Amino acid sequence: MQFLPSFQWDTPLIVFLVFSGFWLVQLVFTLLLHGRLSFYRDKSATEELPPVTVVIAARNEADNIYHNLPLILTQDYPDFEVIVVNHQSVDESGFLLNAYAREFPNLKVVDIERSKHLRSGKKLPLSLGIKAAKYDKLLLTDADCKPAGDQWLRKMAGAFSSKHEIVLGYGPYLRKKGMLNAWIRFETAWVAMNYFSFALARLPYMGVGRNLAYTRSRFRETGGFKNHYALPSGDDDLFVQEAARNRNYRIVTDPDTFMFSKAKDSWSGYVQQKSRHLAASMHYRVFKKALLGIYPLSLIVMLITFVILLWNMEYRWLTLAMFVFLTVLKWWIQGRSFLKLNGRAFVPWLPFLDIIYIVGSTIIYYSIDKKAVKKWK
Repeated sequence: MQFLPSFQWDTPLIVFLVFSGFWLVQLVFTLLLHGRLSFYRDKSATEELPPVTVVIAARNEADNIYHNLPLILTQDYPDFEVIVVNHQSVDESGFLLNAYAREFPNLKVVDIERSKHLRSGKKLPLSLGIKAAKYDKLLLTDADCKPAGDQWLRKMAGAFSSKHEIVLGYGPYLRKKGMLNAWIRFETAWVAMNYFSFALARLPYMGVGRNLAYTRSRFRETGGFKNHYALPSGDDDLFVQEAARNRNYRIVTDPDTFMFSKAKDSWSGYVQQKSRHLAASMHYRVFKKALLGIYPLSLIVMLITFVILLWNMEYRWLTLAMFVFLTVLKWWIQGRSFLKLNGRAFVPWLPFLDIIYIVGSTIIYYSIDKKAVKKWK
């Protein structure tokens, strides 16, 4: 068995060079980006607990308000208020919120009356909630979200400092039976690994609106959502791209800070959700788009050339050795990240799920009509 090829200039060598180039891209991406989260130690919490306003935009969320809002209102925190913006709801949301407001003095309700002239999306209710906030430190979440425990507010707000005006949290989905639920939970962990890693590399490009914190002063300095107000989505990722500057942000990976929500229970609902997310991604800066596209492109090309080279006796064993080394390295580094993100169940299958996700998400990206975005509930 000949391990090293002769490297004569011919077609197999060209294919091998292409394979090697994209193999190197994958190696660098794994070590310099995903490796940051893999070895990151969350030491962001401090003993300083500033007064905080929690802002929740809700539209026809009566059931979720009934089950989840008390978990927010009873957080173990010395000084905070909760503002719920009831955005044109036609269900029992208003009655529930008024009842809770009588029971909890730290709850404030902002009502938006129904009007056909108002835009869809969360940006209007969030803006009104932020305007009504008593405190400068803001935590944003959704009505359908459930905190990991009563330490969520303490751990998230404790990440603020004189230098850090933005806190990026994690919002996993609750586990249920079924392939769709497993896929959504895996995708959520993979995306979080990506945006946390990019943030640690000083390249922040997104957060999730169901677990995001920033100061009202930074919100105003950025101009709020005015640069993308016409888009139904983007209140989290596009805002973070504009507001995150000069290391004024930090991430939190403490499990106490996780904010859980229910995943979509149908493939059509999942596709609609992806459409909203992708509609916002179309407005990312070219540099961020290029960085985010490097990983899937390099992986797909590397896999194609790998399969081709397996049929060539001269390059087979060297190619296989390089591929196995990279696979094991990625498995180790990404696995460590998934353990931080409530994704232990996926770690044994990561080498396969990584490929399936990249190929699947690429197909979805180019097959979804990103302009046909559904309105927010």
